[in-house]
Amino acid sequence: MTLTIPTTYKGLTEVTAIALAKAVYTFEPTAELSCREIGDGNLNYVFQIEDSKTGNRVIIKQALPYAKIIGESWPLTLKRATIEANVLRKHGEFVPSLVPVVYAADETLAITVMEDLSHLVIAREGLINGQNFPRLSQDIGEYLAQTLFHTSDYGLHPFEKKRLVAEFTNPELCKITEDLIFTDPFFDLETNNYEPQLQSTAEAIWKDQKLQLEVAKLKKSFLTESEALLHGDLHTGSIFASTTETKVIDPEFGFYGPIGFDVGLFLGNLIFQWITREGIERQVIASHIEKTWDVFAFSFSELWKRESVESFRDTQGYLEFVLDKVLTDAAGFAGCELIRRTIGLAHVKDLDSIAETEKRINSKEQALYTGRALILQRQQIDSITDFLKILQEVYK
Repeated sequence: MTLTIPTTYKGLTEVTAIALAKAVYTFEPTAELSCREIGDGNLNYVFQIEDSKTGNRVIIKQALPYAKIIGESWPLTLKRATIEANVLRKHGEFVPSLVPVVYAADETLAITVMEDLSHLVIAREGLINGQNFPRLSQDIGEYLAQTLFHTSDYGLHPFEKKRLVAEFTNPELCKITEDLIFTDPFFDLETNNYEPQLQSTAEAIWKDQKLQLEVAKLKKSFLTESEALLHGDLHTGSIFASTTETKVIDPEFGFYGPIGFDVGLFLGNLIFQWITREGIERQVIASHIEKTWDVFAFSFSELWKRESVESFRDTQGYLEFVLDKVLTDAAGFAGCELIRRTIGLAHVKDLDSIAETEKRINSKEQALYTGRALILQRQQIDSITDFLKILQEVYK
């Protein structure tokens, strides 16, 4: 549905957000609506509209023309709101139970009206607080397999694939990723952000020519390999979860890129929890990492066998080659994520919320060492067991 309220772009207020909600969502005529801004992200406002009589809620997300984390000095395209709504709709064709329902969107207002998910918790927050999400790895593995296969050349007619590549061109937000994940953390730049205790470790990364060469290769992959429609920012803060349900949100960085990128970002963010936990709790995260890959690989393989339009789909060894490349790429992208979230501009609460200074610094150094190892050793990874062994060896 497209909104029919004619207007130019203007930031929403609680009053105008309620008016929009009434126009696009079936509230009762006698509904008593209230509104509050609940967004805690870096780029958008998020309004929750609630009928106090019935408890029915709807979310209105509005993109800002700049990054909240920086301010108006960092302008951003408003088109990202349309990208986000369209990625949710496209991915929802394949995994409707794993993304929120989009009720309406408007490119001029840069808003998306969608299902309220406040009965769930942000996975990152829950994991930090020790909550257990038994379906998380099963659901994300399935989400990755379904969305990445069905939007790739393996599952689409080439004309449709190329049409989608054009539709989901997202240069402004891709440039943010190129800078914040693949460039800035690997050079001594003012945008980097880290504690003084990490200075020597950061400098070692900036001087490591072997590491920089491998990161350059990964950046080239990100820039040039239009394999599938990615979420583009799939971390545990972009997932709502409970013990019985998982929903993926916030795909405004969506674009056509390498399949291993989405896989790697999710695994990388699980590794932050692996680093901060000990004993059996660490094993819980290791099991999530392993299961995410196993579910992805199994479901992707089944889709390949049933639905692939690839002429070489029955060629012995080709599917294995594709999956091997995804895992290798994922390890490298996970490594970049670990480094950039530790010394780059945008951090993660998993590490920053550790109150004890010595423990926080040790955990961040561990993230940097693990990121480096995953990048440099990714070509030696033949299985998810090999992936986990790298984590264990670095920690010794």
